[in-house]
Amino acid sequence: MPGDQSAPEPQGAPAEDGIRDLLRGLPVFAGPLPGFDPAAAPDDPAELFLEWFTAALRDGVPEPHAMTVATADQAGAPSARVVIMKDFTQRGWWFATTTTSRKGRELAANPAAALLFHWGPQGRQVRVRGSVELASPEQCAADFLARPLESRVAGLHGRQSRPLADPAEVDRAADRGRELLEREPGLAPGDWGLYVVSPAEVEFWQADPDRRHTRLHYSRTGPDGSWERGLLWP
Repeated sequence: MPGDQSAPEPQGAPAEDGIRDLLRGLPVFAGPLPGFDPAAAPDDPAELFLEWFTAALRDGVPEPHAMTVATADQAGAPSARVVIMKDFTQRGWWFATTTTSRKGRELAANPAAALLFHWGPQGRQVRVRGSVELASPEQCAADFLARPLESRVAGLHGRQSRPLADPAEVDRAADRGRELLEREPGLAPGDWGLYVVSPAEVEFWQADPDRRHTRLHYSRTGPDGSWERGLLWP
């Protein structure tokens, strides 16, 4: 209408009540998906994780080493974020962060975490729950010094998760950190933390286009560290 100054709705943007229909129309488990025979799975979930991780690498899954790390504070309120797996050993899954970050503070108060790997093109997930331990100061320092320069620069400011008033301060902190590392290339901050998640439970989830997903669950039993495994309903 003449004189109508209302802004036009962006082309292609769904109406507020149309999100549900949009979501229902998105493809899920488009495949082709790999097969998974849980009866042939190894007794140790570490072996199966390496098999699946190697397959994700081989098939070109983007960033297969990215994992969601979920922690909780003393009141049980959860938080989650995606980080990069730094190592995988018989002890478990390793990642790094500053001990003063939100996850670092939560792990100090409640040393337990859940991990999630999601390899969408393969319709696969690996879910982990377990206890978390901070590595020795020597291991933490070695992890920091092995990181690329800009990653070390970012790890120096020690203010992760803190309020930021001026975005330009990030650049200023990076400049100061870069200059410091140029003068002291062997510097490792005392608040850098390397953590390992030792699993109590591991689940391997394989999608099926007909929603008959396969879920193989491992739980640690006994002081000898042995594993019990079984299937879960999808």
